[in-house]
Amino acid sequence: MGDSFRQEKPARKFRKKSQVLQPIEELITGVKSGNRRDLAKAITLIESNSQEHFQHGQALLKELTPYTGNSIRVGITGVPGAGKSTFIETFGESLCRDGYKVAVLAVDPSSTVTGGSILGDKTRMENLSRNQNAFVRPSPSGGVLGGVHRKTRETMLLCEAAGYDIILVETVGVGQSEVIVRGMVDFFMLLVITGAGDELQGMKKGIMELADLIVVNKADGDNLPAARKTMREYNGILHFLQPATKGWETQALTCSALQGNGIQEIWNTVMRFEREAKESGVFEERRKSQTKEWLHSMISDRVLNSFFHHPDIKSRFPEIESEVISGNKTASQAVDILMDLFSK
Repeated sequence: MGDSFRQEKPARKFRKKSQVLQPIEELITGVKSGNRRDLAKAITLIESNSQEHFQHGQALLKELTPYTGNSIRVGITGVPGAGKSTFIETFGESLCRDGYKVAVLAVDPSSTVTGGSILGDKTRMENLSRNQNAFVRPSPSGGVLGGVHRKTRETMLLCEAAGYDIILVETVGVGQSEVIVRGMVDFFMLLVITGAGDELQGMKKGIMELADLIVVNKADGDNLPAARKTMREYNGILHFLQPATKGWETQALTCSALQGNGIQEIWNTVMRFEREAKESGVFEERRKSQTKEWLHSMISDRVLNSFFHHPDIKSRFPEIESEVISGNKTASQAVDILMDLFSK
């Protein structure tokens, strides 16, 4: 019964609401005032694969863009068992107590396979979700008119327009998610646990080179000495790796998300990074580079979407695909035929 409620009832409600879209002026006012319900509605618009909703959402985003860009965007990933959800909730609550407004977004490229979303995020961060200075949003699914690249970037902009000072972008998938998030944020954090000897051998060097900070979590109780040893091992190896950000020396720190120890030092490091990166010009340079990358990815998404929705492509593709699989045509020949159909 629970599954039926989640899958079927929201779909019926969505069709009713889609008949009458809330006026853009109302949403603009609501988002700018920090109304979390209106922010959620605005994000739903830009995530929607409906053409009508997409156009409505883009018009909304255009009006809100002048109010964006004033946050610090922090990406957070972690090895399995690192306590990422607990860390994000503790970190977010600490920032909220300091007077900041915090938005937590999740990125899961693997959800594009099934079109699903991470519905458990709000459950995993129950306390943070209830905080009036926080906003927790499950991962957008992929699909037409752009996948996680566009939807997450535009969600960040809406959160900034709503006055959120800190955007925490959590990687939920594996592999490509780290690279995707690194390309969206100012500062990238990697959570690890003790046992670095085995862990360092199994960890991809590339992921470590994406990090501006490595955090050894669960540094409490009997595990504290081992966590400190792991921190020293990471700091030792980081000297031999290419820094993720020009002019910044990546370091490893310890913390206990359960007890809150080390959380303030981590935030101090993020603030120091922001200050130094802005002074050197690296911060602005990275933002411009990410905007350029965003443009290119949107062009790719739009062209790909147009290609597969072209009527001639849709009608001929299954047949041509079967011929390639059976060996009657080469992939190159199939592409030439499809591109010819598309160009007409």
